Amino acid sequence: MSTVLYEHPLNERIRNYLKLEQLFAQAYSCISNELTIATSHQVFFNALFAIVDTLERNDIRGDLIKDLEKLEQNLVIWSKAPDVDTSALEKNLAETVKLVSHLRSPRPTWWQLKEDKLLACLRQRFAIQGGSSSFDLPQLHFWLHQDETKTTLEVQQWLKLLSDISSALALILKFIRQRAEFESIEVDSGFYQDNGEGLLLLRIKLAQDAEYYPTISGNKFRYSIRFMLPCQHTGRRYANQATEFQLARC
Repeated sequence: MSTVLYEHPLNERIRNYLKLEQLFAQAYSCISNELTIATSHQVFFNALFAIVDTLERNDIRGDLIKDLEKLEQNLVIWSKAPDVDTSALEKNLAETVKLVSHLRSPRPTWWQLKEDKLLACLRQRFAIQGGSSSFDLPQLHFWLHQDETKTTLEVQQWLKLLSDISSALALILKFIRQRAEFESIEVDSGFYQDNGEGLLLLRIKLAQDAEYYPTISGNKFRYSIRFMLPCQHTGRRYANQATEFQLARC
């Protein structure tokens, strides 16, 4: 049965991680086989500048280093378990150590994005609502009409400067999501709440044909899930009915 996955962070650190993960997915999709930078440049530059802005406003690098160091300690402990997959563990441990070393560099590689003259020019205009039209940015219009191989290579080089951040995010979120298995839950009135102590992330699966969706609020102490029906002209509606879903408390 097809399902839809919803995720909700329970602290600001995980919220930033999920935000960046989504922005990276948008940026990388713009140079996939289905898309070209010429047709998807608005999505790409909006995502790229949002990534840089998030890294500037928050100590993402410091948070990633701390989480990677904790992961490294856990991997060493898990290596002593008798039934552990040694090859997979050693691969993850080597990746963790490498990323910590790279992220500890005094000058992060992504800082070069701030010094790029083209990006600096574009970022000012993209910060203005509706300010990234071709007549506002002839420099971008010129760049987009260069050879596609050249522009794609330049985009790949920009993303490479962020590769340590994206790789660290992917590794940390992978292990956070693996902290818990999904369990089936049924409620009578479309509402569920529980203790959130020690949790970082909630993951909810609903059948794709379900006629409701979850809204989640809470923090590391307590959380609640309220299921809603699609909006109509009267506004939002509660799903006050028997509801079945799957929940992983990570």
